[in-house]
Amino acid sequence: MSSGDLINIQPHELKFPFELKKQSSCSLQLTNKTEQYVAFKVKTTNPKKYCVRPNTGIVQPGTTCDVTVTMQAQKEAPSDMQCKDKFLLQSVAAPHGATTKDITPEMFNKEAGKVVEEFKLRVVYIPANPPSPVPEGSEEGSSPRAPILENGNQNMGLSEATTRSVEEQKEKSSEALSIISKLNVEKSYALQQNQKLHQELGLRGIRQSDSPFPFGGLIERITNISIICCCYHAHETGSVCSE
Repeated sequence: MSSGDLINIQPHELKFPFELKKQSSCSLQLTNKTEQYVAFKVKTTNPKKYCVRPNTGIVQPGTTCDVTVTMQAQKEAPSDMQCKDKFLLQSVAAPHGATTKDITPEMFNKEAGKVVEEFKLRVVYIPANPPSPVPEGSEEGSSPRAPILENGNQNMGLSEATTRSVEEQKEKSSEALSIISKLNVEKSYALQQNQKLHQELGLRGIRQSDSPFPFGGLIERITNISIICCCYHAHETGSVCSE
């Protein structure tokens, strides 16, 4: 924590999680420890690289103001992850009831009898994805991640085999359902035909009941079928068929 007569600053350095091609942000807390209004202003040595919100403001007595600093996405990482950028925070007593609109650049000019506090803040980069520690007992030149890769390949092979098995079961189930559907249709059709046949036989039985030869029609049909069979047999053997 950096402390002056007017405000306290927490933390005393700007720590940015660094990752290429991604924005990163950190925040500052400014606490007014006086009984008067305090105006502040934030400057940086690299204004195109950072965005400060708010970069100016008023902190009322006994209150805290949050300042967010955003670093633009970087295309290259600095050598040794060291950054030379600096920030300067200036604070000065302001008239009672002052607002951000009342802040002017002249308020921070150093003049006789005026106290302008200044705090310098440095920038620190923190790796967003720190490297994992090397396992103990690993020999130089060995590849400790090789077993992990092998296990990964085995897991991938098991996963692919399981996927294929599930797909085959789905195909077999689909074929079985199709066959069952066809059988149900054929069964329904057969039942309908059977019902029609019973109806026809019942009607014909009623019609033949008044005849002195109730089975005449049936005998005639059997005779005709016999004649047709004989003719077919004669045609196949080459003999003559006569009624």
